[in-house]
Amino acid sequence: MIQNEREIRHESVLQAVRQMMTAARTAPKGKGVDIIELAMVTDEEIKRLSDEMLIIAEEKGLKFFLRDADNILQAEAILLLGTRQQLQGLNCGHCGFSTCADKPEVVPCALNSVDLGIAVGSACAMAADLRLDTRVMFSAGLAAQRLGILGDCKCVMAIPVSASSKNPFFDRKPKTT
Repeated sequence: MIQNEREIRHESVLQAVRQMMTAARTAPKGKGVDIIELAMVTDEEIKRLSDEMLIIAEEKGLKFFLRDADNILQAEAILLLGTRQQLQGLNCGHCGFSTCADKPEVVPCALNSVDLGIAVGSACAMAADLRLDTRVMFSAGLAAQRLGILGDCKCVMAIPVSASSKNPFFDRKPKTT
C-alpha cells in the first residue's frame, strides 16, 4: 500500500486535534475541579464561525475580526476551549474582590480563567510537538461563545489548526473593508 501525505493530511490533522483535546483535558485544574469544555469544529461549522465573526466586526467596528474571519477559513479544524463559570470558594481576592460573595456574577473567578489558560497552553504544546500550524484566537472564541457551541461557557478561546507548507495564521495582512 502507498499513502500519499496529501491524501491523508486531513485525517492526520483531525487526529492531531483530538490529541490536543486530550492534552487540554489532562492539564492541571485549580482545586482539581474540571470546568473546561472542548470541541472540534470542521467543515461547514468553520464557515458558520467565520460568518459570526463578520457580524461581530460589523457590530463592534473591530477590523481584525474581518482578517481573522477570513483566516480561519484556511483551517482544517478549529479546537474550541471554554470554561464554565464556577466559584472556587477560596476568597483569594485574585478577581479583584475580597471575597467570592463580594464578586459580581458577571466577573469571572480568576481560577476559571487560569484553568482555561493552562488548557490552551497544553493544547498548543501538543500542537507544537506535532508540528502543526496554529494560532490562539479570542476573536473566533468569542464568535463560538455567541453561537453557544460550548453551551454556557462564558470564556471561549479558539485554536485554528492547519498542516501546510506555510503557517496561514501568521504574517497576515490587515483587512481594510
